[in-house]
Amino acid sequence: MDILPNLLHVVVLSISFCLVFLIFRQKSTHSKLPPGKKGWPIIGETLEFGTAGQRGTPEIFIKERMRKYSQDLFQTSLFGENLAVLCGAAGNKFLFSNEKKYVTAWWPRSIQKVVFESEESYNNNDSTKLRSLVVEFLKPEALQHFIPIMDSMAKEHLETDWCPYKQVKILSMSLKYTFALACRLFMSITDPNHVTTFSDPFNLVKAGTVSVPINIPGTAYNRALKGGKVIRQEILALIKERKKELAENKGTVAHDLLTHTLLASDENGRALDEMAIAGNILGLLIASHDTTSSAITSVLKYLAEFPHVYNQVLQEQMEIARSKGPKDLLNWDDIKKMKYSWNVACESMRLLSPAQGAFREVIHDFTYKGFTIPKGWKTFWTVHSTHKNPKYFPDPEKFDPSRFEGNGPAPYTFVPFGGGPRMCAGREYARLQTLVYMHNVVTRFKWEKAIPDEKITYQLSSIPVNGLPVILKPHKL
Repeated sequence: MDILPNLLHVVVLSISFCLVFLIFRQKSTHSKLPPGKKGWPIIGETLEFGTAGQRGTPEIFIKERMRKYSQDLFQTSLFGENLAVLCGAAGNKFLFSNEKKYVTAWWPRSIQKVVFESEESYNNNDSTKLRSLVVEFLKPEALQHFIPIMDSMAKEHLETDWCPYKQVKILSMSLKYTFALACRLFMSITDPNHVTTFSDPFNLVKAGTVSVPINIPGTAYNRALKGGKVIRQEILALIKERKKELAENKGTVAHDLLTHTLLASDENGRALDEMAIAGNILGLLIASHDTTSSAITSVLKYLAEFPHVYNQVLQEQMEIARSKGPKDLLNWDDIKKMKYSWNVACESMRLLSPAQGAFREVIHDFTYKGFTIPKGWKTFWTVHSTHKNPKYFPDPEKFDPSRFEGNGPAPYTFVPFGGGPRMCAGREYARLQTLVYMHNVVTRFKWEKAIPDEKITYQLSSIPVNGLPVILKPHKL
């Protein structure tokens, strides 16, 4: 009869020991995680993050947590994911330098489904090859040949959409131009009606990617999924048609991104997966559209606010215009002369970055600044820890293009395009579009903001809430 109490005593001691061990291990493990809090169950701090963006002050979300927890990193939870935000130039450098070693590119599954429909297409073996083809297509030496096309399209755009009016909305104008240009360079689509077959569902895709991902009829996310499917089907139809052209006569086929990918093959000599190609082109349309149009809109906003900056840009651009014949189009040599204009564009992107940052997925546990970020967590680098940080940019709210003269800002502090192996493949494409658009608008017009104190909000990119309406003042010929 004495056995039972002794047995119970042993069991109690064993359970107590296990509980103490588990608590100690949990406490020990958790003590290594970055400081911070995850907020509410499931949604985490997503609402706070989104609200800060809607108010036009997304940097507050980052700065408050840097001040409260650490200047180096903090933990939070966004989009249902455990997240470590690495801050400052050192944090940017660490993430940019450790791609494929500790982290890899990642986007929320809700966005993946809109772009690729299935996870299999997103993780397709051809995805790495397709990215290398995009990088190759968008490298500076390749893009030089497209500068005259960019210029001619910008001129036509101003004649059609600017000149007949006394007032225009800069955001809608830049969105229209950048989308038409992308359709032209990526898929050789020039017919405005054909462009519309892409732009209508594309607008549904854009709206849905920043909405709550609830897939039931009538929701923005549901419409985005349908819009993504329509665009992929359109691209697949183009692929079928282009393959036929290639089979018949390669010499007359358009030299665009679509042809570039169709002529490529994997390491075994097989053609790349058509659905993966369609998804990648849709992803590139999304990535390049809002960011570039946002950058252009920000530049024209600041040119309206600072007449002395506008005058210097005008002087630089008019010198280029006077050096050319009446029918000559811009070329690479002209772009190289637009140094001050690009400094202005960079300062605009510093203050109103076209993208807030990017996510990565942790593929191996790693330690940073004494804290452990576990495998499976997500990381986030953000422009908001450096772009307006007085440590890197004195008097950070001041608009000062001279910051970019000479060697410019310190490495890893100005990061509108990211950095490292996953630096935005379209950075040179965005630069050329912005400068070509600046040249054409500045040499034709001066403008005033119709709403002087118009609010800026953030979704995927920074956007003026009213689209930046401006009153046009054409130059006297």
